[in-house]
Amino acid sequence: MRHRAFEFRAYPNVDQHILFNMTCDANRLVHNKILGEMLDCYNETGEIKERFTPAKYKEEHPLLKKVDSLALANEQLCVERAVNSWLRGKSGKPKFVSKEKERKSYTTNMVNNNIRIEGKHLILPKMGKLKIVQHREIPEDYRIKSVTFKRNPSGTYYVSILCEYDEPVIVPKPIENVVGFDYSMPDLYVSSEGKIPDNPHYLRRSLDELARMQRALSRMVPGSKNYEKQAQKVAKLHEHIRRSRKDFLHKESRQVADTVDCAGAETLSMIGLSRSLHFGKSVADNGWRMFLDFLEYKLAEQGKLLVKVARRFPSSRICSMCGAIKHDLLLSDRVYDCDNCDNVMDRDLNAAINIKLEVIRMLGLSL
Repeated sequence: MRHRAFEFRAYPNVDQHILFNMTCDANRLVHNKILGEMLDCYNETGEIKERFTPAKYKEEHPLLKKVDSLALANEQLCVERAVNSWLRGKSGKPKFVSKEKERKSYTTNMVNNNIRIEGKHLILPKMGKLKIVQHREIPEDYRIKSVTFKRNPSGTYYVSILCEYDEPVIVPKPIENVVGFDYSMPDLYVSSEGKIPDNPHYLRRSLDELARMQRALSRMVPGSKNYEKQAQKVAKLHEHIRRSRKDFLHKESRQVADTVDCAGAETLSMIGLSRSLHFGKSVADNGWRMFLDFLEYKLAEQGKLLVKVARRFPSSRICSMCGAIKHDLLLSDRVYDCDNCDNVMDRDLNAAINIKLEVIRMLGLSL
């Protein structure tokens, strides 16, 4: 079985808006109650044997009886996963949810056909007919498993419909061409074929407007109506930047997936890169990790491969012509000038060719 999510814009009416807020408040209440009791139990006994459910708090808090019970059950599972992950040492200590949290959402599950699409509406438990903009069709053989109803800081509503379907039989495509991709901060990537995409840099393009709007926000009184209106304008601009970047990366990854049989890319720690070299804003605006995620599943759908080269592989230091390693290569050296042969080329292009050759070696190809 495989899963795929479809996200659509939603337009709740006044009653649905109120019910959404009530459900989020109920989720926050359940989250904090269960988390508090689990932590108290662990602090007293050193273990957690009892399971705490939302039903325990319904008599004390009538609000929990008015909202979708499956949403509360999902919140309970979320808390349990967070606590168990913390106890196993895989994550930090879970935190209580603040009422001031900007992004609000809840998840409900499909039970006895209680979730379905009818025309331009999505039927949800307790919510009834929710108007949505379905810009793409969900295949008939896809089965709805759950729906996440969320509101962004900009005030826009979206529903994410998670579907389950039988895994298709994908025949691996014979590899006839391999292309290597080297990470490039200003251009997203440089391919071994010499291709450089035209990265729009949506964040950099909007910095002046963003700064102007944030200056106006800083002069307002926190909590006032004008402050909330201006904060929503700032959030809308951030959302526009994020969605524009995502659209560009989707189109770029689709173009690559349709033209190559196998792609190779280096494995990088983007968090480490942004922190160690103080390139946080540039790394965030680039979207390299998201591009690789999109490219990987698009290639897999066509029976193609994305091969990730080990992080320790010195793609930038190796000469793509003779194989000699240049140990004194600096980050500021943008042209690779080999001391062993006459190879002089762009540093990123040389690295992309090395990544391509490494992928060919890893797969044992003879191209």
